[in-house]
Amino acid sequence: MFGIPGKAAVTLTTPAAKQIARLMAKQGSAGLRIGVKKGGCAGMEYTMDYVAEANPLDEVVEQDGARVLIAPMAQMFLIGTEIDYEVDLLQAGFKFRNPNVAEACGCGESIKFHETPGASPN
Repeated sequence: MFGIPGKAAVTLTTPAAKQIARLMAKQGSAGLRIGVKKGGCAGMEYTMDYVAEANPLDEVVEQDGARVLIAPMAQMFLIGTEIDYEVDLLQAGFKFRNPNVAEACGCGESIKFHETPGASPN
């Protein structure tokens, strides 16, 4: 694991935890796996998938009935991230406040991480 002992790799705001718990109940899933993959105009994108069970190498974060599983290859990119769920007049969705992001594209869907020697999400 890449996290700090006793401290979750990511934190969830109350709205995010409630929304994830709702989605888990609706889908009948064991949690929501978060990862990163190559793509988008800035080079990387977050991924979110329902899962039936945790991978033994996943970092598991449980909070207020929500269960987030961080894919092994994404752990180093997500340390320190706060996940929020925001609703406004035009859209609703998860927002990642990630201190490891060097830049994001204008649409907000694609990110670029600070350079880490030997790091590759795939």
